[in-house]
Amino acid sequence: MELMPDMFAEEIEAAVKSFDHHVVCLDKSPEDCQASLERLLVKALRAYETRGEGMRHGIALDNQVTIILSQAEGEALPMCGIYFNLHSPYKKTRQPAEPEPAGNKASKKRAPG
Repeated sequence: MELMPDMFAEEIEAAVKSFDHHVVCLDKSPEDCQASLERLLVKALRAYETRGEGMRHGIALDNQVTIILSQAEGEALPMCGIYFNLHSPYKKTRQPAEPEPAGNKASKKRAPG
């Protein structure tokens, strides 16, 4: 059976409804969210259909959403999980600590005595 994005219309609709009612997102409208979900679903389907031997999932994600298609037993459609990634545009990214110059480390060692 060939998988098509419209086979997962209920899952997309439920995710958009959840996004519209519960998710606060400053850079996507519900319409933009639906378009993103549809693009990610196509990518997840491609990943699912081209997965390697013994692999059970097809995954696609962006900064806000992850879609996972998981193989179901028999001829059933794969299970479709749509997850909103926790993200805050207000969280500051941690700057890597600057390494201490090599000369300072040596001066901290005690002299034998």
